[in-house]
Amino acid sequence: MNTSDTAPPHHLSRRKWLGAAAGALALTSVGGLVVVNHQLDSYVDPWQQKVADAGFTQKTALINGVNLSYAEGPDNGPALVLLHAQHMDWFSYSRVLPALARSFHVFDIDYPGHGATTGPEGYAMTAQRIGTDLAAFMTATTGPAFVTGNSSGGLLTTWLAANRPDLVRAALLEDPPLFSSEAGRIAGTIADRSFATCADAVAQHVDDFLLYWIDSNRKFFDKHAFRGSATVLTAAVKSYRSANPGAPLEIRFLPDDTTRLFVRGMGQFDPRFGAAFHDGTWNAGFDHAQALRAITRPVLLLQAEPSVLADGTLNGAMTTQDGQRAASLLTNGTYRSTDATHVVHLDRPRAFTQLLEDFFVS
Repeated sequence: MNTSDTAPPHHLSRRKWLGAAAGALALTSVGGLVVVNHQLDSYVDPWQQKVADAGFTQKTALINGVNLSYAEGPDNGPALVLLHAQHMDWFSYSRVLPALARSFHVFDIDYPGHGATTGPEGYAMTAQRIGTDLAAFMTATTGPAFVTGNSSGGLLTTWLAANRPDLVRAALLEDPPLFSSEAGRIAGTIADRSFATCADAVAQHVDDFLLYWIDSNRKFFDKHAFRGSATVLTAAVKSYRSANPGAPLEIRFLPDDTTRLFVRGMGQFDPRFGAAFHDGTWNAGFDHAQALRAITRPVLLLQAEPSVLADGTLNGAMTTQDGQRAASLLTNGTYRSTDATHVVHLDRPRAFTQLLEDFFVS
C-alpha cells in the first residue's frame, strides 16, 4: 500500500471516491439493504486478460503440506520469483507481469496466509516456516532464481537470500519493513494498527475478516473517502460475492489500482499472519540485522519515501535511517530511494520494471 502493506493507502481522494461511487453504483434502499447494480457485480479487471495473453497460467504445488498457489509465465529467460506485499496476492503484480514475462520465466507466488494458498491447521505464521516452504518450492520448481519481494515479501526475500544463497542469484528488496517490524518497534508503526485488528479478529474467531476490517476502520474511510463510504464498500463486497461466489473481489469503484488490489487481497487473507506481526512471533528466529550481514548475493534495496505522523507514528515501511542501516549491513548491496508509494510496482510499474531488469540482467 501507499505507506505500509498493512494499512490502506493514504492518498485516497474524496472527489475521486464520490465520483467513482456515484458512477459505478445504483443504490436503492430495500428493507434497509443496499442493492448494487449489475455493472459493478460483473466487473472484470482488464489486466486479467492482459496477464493471460502474456502466457501466465495459475497452478498449485503441494509443498510440506501446503497447497502453494502461484502464477507461472512462459519460459523466456532466467527464473524470477515474485513475493507480494502482505494483505495482497499474486495479482498485485499484474501491471508488470506482461513486461517481465518478455525477459524472465516468472513465478508469482501466493505465500501462506494469502490468496488461494492453503496450509494445514495451525500452520506457523513465521518467517522461518514460510521461508523454508518457499525454499522447498524453489528447489522443486524454479531452481536458482532472481527473487524480488515487496514489504513482508521483501522480508521473506531477505530470509531466502540469507539462508538459501544456493537458490537466490540476486535479490531486489522492495520497501521491506526491516527493523521497524521487529519486536519493540512494531507498535510505533502505522502498520500495527491493522496488525492489531488482525489480532482482535483472531481472538474473536471472526469468520469474515474483510468485513470486520472495513467496519473496524470506518473512521479512516470517513476521513479519506467520504462519510459512510465504509457502508458503501461493505454493500459492494457482499453484492459481488453473491454474484461471483468463490471469486477474488473485483470492486470497480475504488479509486486506484493499489486500493482495488488491496481489497482483493484482504478478501483472501488469513488474519493470523498479521496477528503474528503484532505479537512478534512472525520474526521468531529471524533477526533482521544478522540476516542482512549473512547475505553474499547482490542485493538492491529500494526504499519508498517514509513520513512520521504528528504523534510520532512511522507512516512507512522504514525510516530513512533504517534503510541506510540496512544498506550498510549488506556486503554486496545497492541502495536506492524513490518518491513512489509503498507498492512501487503498482505506483510506478514502468520504472519498477526497468529498475528490476537493469539490476538482474545488466
